[in-house]
Amino acid sequence: MSPVQKYLLGAGVVVFLSWLFLPNLLFTLVVLGVIAAPIVGYLMLDPSQRARLRRIRKRGIGR
Repeated sequence: MSPVQKYLLGAGVVVFLSWLFLPNLLFTLVVLGVIAAPIVGYLMLDPSQRARLRRIRKRGIGR
């Protein structure tokens, strides 16, 4: 299982459990947090770090 699949599975579990146990407003905030956290993390990188990350993604790990 790739790391991206692990992240998506974990996010899905968090959203599902939040949907079951939290009120509507808190559930919405959790979903927004799960979506926004990786985006904010990427935007906090320097341009050189973003370029390095794109190179690694493009090349693939272990190739």
